[in-house]
Amino acid sequence: MTRLTAWFSEGRSTGKHTLPFVVILLSVTILASAANLFLPADSIFYVSTYTITLLGKYLCYAMLALAVDIIWGYCGILSLGHGAFFALGGYAMGMYLMRQIGDRGVYGNPLLPDFMVFLDWKELPWFWLGMDQFWFAMLMAVLVPGLLAFVFGWLAFRSRVTGVYLSIMTQALTYALLLAFFRNEMGFGGNNGLTDFKEILGFNLQADSTRVALFLITAILLAVIFVISQKILSSRLGKVVLAIRDSESRSRFIGYRTDRYKVWLFVYSAVIAGIAGALYVPQVGIINPGEFSPINSIEMVIWVAVGGRGTLIGAVIGALLVNYAKTRFTAIMPDAWLFALGAMFVLVTLYLPKGLMGLYGQLKAKRNAVMNKESQA
Repeated sequence: MTRLTAWFSEGRSTGKHTLPFVVILLSVTILASAANLFLPADSIFYVSTYTITLLGKYLCYAMLALAVDIIWGYCGILSLGHGAFFALGGYAMGMYLMRQIGDRGVYGNPLLPDFMVFLDWKELPWFWLGMDQFWFAMLMAVLVPGLLAFVFGWLAFRSRVTGVYLSIMTQALTYALLLAFFRNEMGFGGNNGLTDFKEILGFNLQADSTRVALFLITAILLAVIFVISQKILSSRLGKVVLAIRDSESRSRFIGYRTDRYKVWLFVYSAVIAGIAGALYVPQVGIINPGEFSPINSIEMVIWVAVGGRGTLIGAVIGALLVNYAKTRFTAIMPDAWLFALGAMFVLVTLYLPKGLMGLYGQLKAKRNAVMNKESQA
């Protein structure tokens, strides 16, 4: 316990928001979970299962925003393709959940998912083998996005592709995957994707306790990834990454292999996105090619910009706020929401270039300046 406390204290010294963030996140998660499981439905403090699922989805988005902020805010690489890594992690989880349906599907085939029976497939494709094992599916949820990020990053960064050209390439990557996964012959459910999940690790996905457990696991993993990322970016490696962001040519001149640092961070970011996708699918209940849509990747960038890039916690706050606003306003003005989102991005870019966390820092600095003047007087 002493070692754990010291570790968190050290994390707070390098990132002062780390410990408060973890405490608040876990406290709210535990309270909301307890309010769902132990309070009667007519209680004013009762939290519905729908709300628990919605909060779990928001936390998955927060984890995804964290991944984008790591590569954009700290390394200066504007990726418009992180939706691809998120979706690949989601498909790995979806494949596992589809294999768990067994003979309870519409066609009662114990081996083939319903869409394969409908398309008259005779045997399970090779890339579906082993996906009935949870550990293997989770390994693929991490390995496939990480491997794709490594290959893409190694080719792009060694060729010194930067700026808008790299952003366009990442967007082209996710769009290519969108088109590929729409095809029925790919073996991933085509346009409809994967859905109608029944259970995970033997637990009924529709049960309140399972929903709460998924919510808790998502919150814990978000906290762990946040702390690890803060430690990494506060280390010597993180300082090199910041130097690459501010002046890659100078960093290269003094002897750093900048392409290797960028590839490593890109892979790490992609793995986090894959984990977020794997947690997202059982809570939402579906994964389809729409998750590869380039507009989703652009929205992720907006989350980070609103919260404040290069802060980690700003990315989390931005994801939570924007997605809550999206949930509220799509019900009020569904046709105008995208215009509101675009306007938000423009206003933040013009008036809050450092996001909400930047605004908070400015207000805090002004307050400290006023207090210093008063103390001197």
